[in-house]
Amino acid sequence: MLVKDLMKQPYVIEKDISLAEAAKIMGTKNIGSLIFSSGGEVKGIVTERDIMKNFSKNEKVSKVMATKVITIKPDETIDRAMELMRDNKIKRLPVTEGRKLVGIITLTDLAEHFEALEEDFLIE
Repeated sequence: MLVKDLMKQPYVIEKDISLAEAAKIMGTKNIGSLIFSSGGEVKGIVTERDIMKNFSKNEKVSKVMATKVITIKPDETIDRAMELMRDNKIKRLPVTEGRKLVGIITLTDLAEHFEALEEDFLIE
């Protein structure tokens, strides 16, 4: 199976917002990260953990986000996605074609996929 089969649409911010605003968006959308993008290119990623570790109501996302973002291509395998997450100790991989953001795949997406496979196997 390929990354493009499991990836989802990421929630993208294109301006530097406060951590309070970022936390509100994550809570409302029930997501664990926001991608900071400019011109369709990934510039950084901020997670709920980044916010919890650095929370100051008026602090900007750009001050705490990771700017060296590990990405994956949509045609890579989910095994490669798991390998990148494990080796880099991360839970989210923005999916890019060239330099353009096209999706995101998370550890939760992978876990749900394998849980569904296991259920299908047990039912048959």
